[in-house]
Amino acid sequence: MEAAITILALLLVAFVALGVYATVKAVGAAKRGVDRTITQARRTVEDTTLRAKSFGQTGVAGELAQLRLALRTSMRATQDALHAGAAEDASLAESVALFRRLSEHGLELDDELKRLEREPDRATVSGLLPKLRERTQRITHSAESLRWAARDRARQFADDDLDALNAQIDIEAGALRHWTVEEPSQASGAAAPASTPGQGPGTDWPEPAASADSSAGNSSTADQAWSGPAREESPQAITAPDPRLRTTYPWQKSTRPETTN
Repeated sequence: MEAAITILALLLVAFVALGVYATVKAVGAAKRGVDRTITQARRTVEDTTLRAKSFGQTGVAGELAQLRLALRTSMRATQDALHAGAAEDASLAESVALFRRLSEHGLELDDELKRLEREPDRATVSGLLPKLRERTQRITHSAESLRWAARDRARQFADDDLDALNAQIDIEAGALRHWTVEEPSQASGAAAPASTPGQGPGTDWPEPAASADSSAGNSSTADQAWSGPAREESPQAITAPDPRLRTTYPWQKSTRPETTN
């Protein structure tokens, strides 16, 4: 009885622990989903604001907004391309690691541009714009190099796969059309008469055998002409059957001996 109570208590504790673990995991997943949604919404709002500033404002503020928008767009596109490719190609792990290091410089530059947007001294900010533009171009160029390299690699793999698939389809199509291929025996049989000596193009001399046959025929014709018609076989003499060898039957009468007078 005590053992059964102990087992039930352990099962209850296990079920409670499993329920708590599942609840914590579900809450964590929901929290991560909410954080991801908030981050995406904040990013969308920032991008929309930067796009509006780049088109609606002129001068230093508009230039800063354009730099930030170009930087964020390039980095996000590269991140999506590398993460999508790394899921199928393990060799992109090194590229992902390099992009993480590049992202640190990109985030640092984005924060600096964001601070300069609120800077009241526009003259100083205007003097910093050439260096900021150069840094932005270097980072975006590196990001674009990684992105296009990953895309070219994926495209090359797709082309190789397509070429192999086309080759297999051609082989299968040829196998399905097997009736259009001549059999080896038929091909050899068709080629045999063409390879018979004396029958090829440009052959005018008669065959030795044919000449022999014709000469034999001519000689036989000459013999018939000189010797006259062929002799018929002489008829065979009819031999009377031996009466002693005949088979006698019960209903037959015996032969009477001949008497001489």
